[in-house]
Amino acid sequence: MAANLTAAVVFPIHREGYRFIAIFAAVTLVLFLIWLPLGLLGLGLTVWCYYFFRDPERVTPDREGLVVSPADGVISLLMPAVPPAELGLGEAPMTRISIFMNVFNCHVNRLPVAGTITALAYRPGKFLNASLDKASEDNERNGLTVQTESGARIGVVQIAGLVARRIVCEVAEGDVLATGQRFGMIRFGSRLDVYLPEGVAPLVCLGQTMVAGETVLADLQGSEPARTGVVR
Repeated sequence: MAANLTAAVVFPIHREGYRFIAIFAAVTLVLFLIWLPLGLLGLGLTVWCYYFFRDPERVTPDREGLVVSPADGVISLLMPAVPPAELGLGEAPMTRISIFMNVFNCHVNRLPVAGTITALAYRPGKFLNASLDKASEDNERNGLTVQTESGARIGVVQIAGLVARRIVCEVAEGDVLATGQRFGMIRFGSRLDVYLPEGVAPLVCLGQTMVAGETVLADLQGSEPARTGVVR
């Protein structure tokens, strides 16, 4: 019982978080010296910072063709859209699944499908609310294209949000990665877009909650039509 409780509140931390947690903790010590209530506020923010940079293990479905969610969060947009030109996926609209991450979600990003990184490009931009459609074009972003062994190509775009100010990408063009493997993160609220190949139907619905590396977005080998959902 004690081990299960510990596992529920203690998580591995992404290396990007160590210095932020240290800064929050140092400021908290100063606040405690100034006034107890301020110190307690700082302690709460330090705990939140630790929680934000958590990097828990995930159980990824291990079957060829499955496309999993690259991020924790909620599907905020699900529509046809032209992928960013730097991905090299052409000018025809593709099904875009947008996953919005708030400041309480885990922000470690995972590859949606196994394959080779064939394109990788960073673009500076604005910091609009990441839930808006125009954030895909206007905001700071980092995009990559993954090509599977079967030749299917999927676009993945990290998009900075209203609060986010740093996109972290830990892979390079030519890298070969497994489904669910970590490839980066975005600090403090943001969004991930996934572009599916033509003819591949999304198996998720608008408003559905995603778990990075676990929730199945689509099946490259399947023929099931796009799903619909009902809020209950």
